[in-house]
Amino acid sequence: MLRRTLSLVLVAGFFAQPASAESERPDHYKGQRSETLEQAVKNFSEYNAKLEAVLAEEPLDLAKLNTIHQLTYTLENALEKIKSELDELSDTLEAVHKASEYGDADAVKAEGEKYLRVSRTLVD
Repeated sequence: MLRRTLSLVLVAGFFAQPASAESERPDHYKGQRSETLEQAVKNFSEYNAKLEAVLAEEPLDLAKLNTIHQLTYTLENALEKIKSELDELSDTLEAVHKASEYGDADAVKAEGEKYLRVSRTLVD
């Protein structure tokens, strides 16, 4: 019992390292970068599969928890990029919407094509 408690305290200390001044993340892992939407979607898919595989393994011992901890850095990077791109995509769709209300066919065409290029990255 004492050994298990000591292990849990050590793991808690490991996960509770102080954050760096530049971010809220401890600097011991960085994760894969997601500089483009394509890269973010690829990392998101690949690392979700890795997370699913580790979660399926029983029991979730300390080594597996550490693996999951490391995987989350890449997933967080990917989600951050996807969110940023979706915010921009929403603005582009709004431009299509407004241009269609005002009968601006050129803007609808240009913004619509831009919207589809980005959105296809997510669904194709």
